[in-house]
Amino acid sequence: MELNVIGAKPLSVSDEVFGGEFKQALVHQVVVAYQAGGRAGTKAQLSRGELSGTTKKFKKQKGGGARHGDYRAPIFVGGGVTFAAKPRSFEQKVNRKAYRVAIRSILAELNRQGRLKVVEGFGVDQPKTKAMVAKLKELEVSGRVLLVSEDANEALYLAARNIPYLHVLDVMALNPVSLVGSDHVVMTVDAVKKIEEWLA
Repeated sequence: MELNVIGAKPLSVSDEVFGGEFKQALVHQVVVAYQAGGRAGTKAQLSRGELSGTTKKFKKQKGGGARHGDYRAPIFVGGGVTFAAKPRSFEQKVNRKAYRVAIRSILAELNRQGRLKVVEGFGVDQPKTKAMVAKLKELEVSGRVLLVSEDANEALYLAARNIPYLHVLDVMALNPVSLVGSDHVVMTVDAVKKIEEWLA
């Protein structure tokens, strides 16, 4: 199959990478796993056994009033937490093959919906926001836009960082969450070749 390149001749690409079927369940699984992997998992609370303070029984068992032991019980203010949270990993295992199939599936769906554009280059050599705004207008993209370059240089990153909802990634940093969350994805020809090599 061929991808239309803006201002140049069409680029021949693999059907497998840019024309496969959309596997919604797999894409969902991979996106959830990716987001879960980003969680810090550092929440920590104290159970009644870990609190400082006396464990002395503060009133007699008999003689009126509810029966209590010490003030560190969970029902008291300043007491321990019943099922205290501890630091843990939220990481979910995703097979490498499954991850690649999910990325291929997302790219194919973006292409089918006309949300994937390919350019020879972004033509931004200086870190000027004005130049980037003009380029986006020329490409007719709006909303949440993701620019994918074979190696995102500093000028491109600086030119894009002050524009809301515009993100720049290189091929190595490409991830399912960024792809799924974008209204339009713009890639360079070299980036497409690199992605094809990775996912073939």
